[in-house]
Amino acid sequence: MESFIIEGGHRLSGTIMPQGAKNEALQVICATLLTSEEVIIRNVPNILDVNNLIKLLKEIGMKVNRLAPNDYSFQAANVNLDFLESEEFVKKAASLRGSVMLYGPLLGRFGKATITRPGGDKIGRRRLDTHFLGFRKLGARCVYVEQRNIYELMADKLKGTDMLLDEASVTGTANIIMASVLAEGKTTIYNAACEPYIQQLCRLLNAMGAKISGISSNLLTIEGVKELRGADHRVLPDMIEVGSFIGMAAMIGNGIRIKNVSISDLGIIPDAFRRLGVRIEEENDDLIIPRQEHYVIDTFLDGTIMTICDAPWPGLTPDLISVLLVVATQARGSVLFHQKMFESRLFFVDKLIDMGAQIILCDPHRAVVVGHDNSRTLRAGRMSSPDIRAGIALLIAALSAKGTSRIDNIVQIDRGYENIESRLNALGAHIRRVDIC
Repeated sequence: MESFIIEGGHRLSGTIMPQGAKNEALQVICATLLTSEEVIIRNVPNILDVNNLIKLLKEIGMKVNRLAPNDYSFQAANVNLDFLESEEFVKKAASLRGSVMLYGPLLGRFGKATITRPGGDKIGRRRLDTHFLGFRKLGARCVYVEQRNIYELMADKLKGTDMLLDEASVTGTANIIMASVLAEGKTTIYNAACEPYIQQLCRLLNAMGAKISGISSNLLTIEGVKELRGADHRVLPDMIEVGSFIGMAAMIGNGIRIKNVSISDLGIIPDAFRRLGVRIEEENDDLIIPRQEHYVIDTFLDGTIMTICDAPWPGLTPDLISVLLVVATQARGSVLFHQKMFESRLFFVDKLIDMGAQIILCDPHRAVVVGHDNSRTLRAGRMSSPDIRAGIALLIAALSAKGTSRIDNIVQIDRGYENIESRLNALGAHIRRVDIC
């Protein structure tokens, strides 16, 4: 098992570039299954979740060529449908959260898909009901195979329909879109997720010949087409990584520039950090975070304590609550974090409390942070990463702490962050990767 050894207290400075967006890459790579022609995807992040998905696609017959370090071509001309029903595929798909987005394109193009419970972060229940309900609306039949603990989806021909999603699920919306583009007739999806990565998926599909309108809204209209063609697509910068770098710069930065962030696609992320008192300057498409000795948490206009909560886009992404919470530990003032969308994502704060942070965990969804105003430095410690986003939050805490910390189970960090230790060491961090048996 690999771990990070972090010598805290070193200020970071310089310039860093965000990787391609993990969540978008998983969606658009799965979308390449919808055509037999070549699709080129650029700016693909070199991270574990994406690499494992590409490996799985190769095993089902996808032709994959690496054109450059982060550019790939995909061609699904010879998909092995028998392998898709095998125990080997079920086992491998179950270990990869991103495999959930294979079902829409497989059902849309081939009329069948085998579904198992996907793996991923331990952040609480992430149900697939929205996916199933959407597929059924399109005419798919769903059969539970008890002896294999799988669901089989089948459809002779999907037919367009009107649907109202029970929740604005990002992966659910992506799956239903991909199933709908080859369906017969018109599909309307109301209460659709509309975050930038869903918008990007729709733009790719339109470039492939789909007819999707309403992009960037929560009401999508899809006119089914008979087939899709090849296309060339570039993945956006990862807004979660941009937010993670803002958090690092606020706590331990000595002046950091984050380059080419696609500011227009960040939504309210910069403003969420500004609510904690973090100064963020914009220059062209770069963000500059100057060194601050003190940053002061805002209050609401009536003087009540600031509350930061997650919500579906254009609200604040839940993936950054962990980072914002760590940043608040060294701010001046108090703030309530309300993590509404996942019930286990705040449990990592126990590790921050062990490091000396003043945090009250009210319940699985809410935590109050009383900032130290840099008067007390966090203590180094040993911890384990429970999920991708808590892992990067703990890494930020360790970088700011006094002494040497160790983070175990860093495979969780590797799932979402590309070569993170070498990129941060280039800014002045002291992080070593070690293999501890």
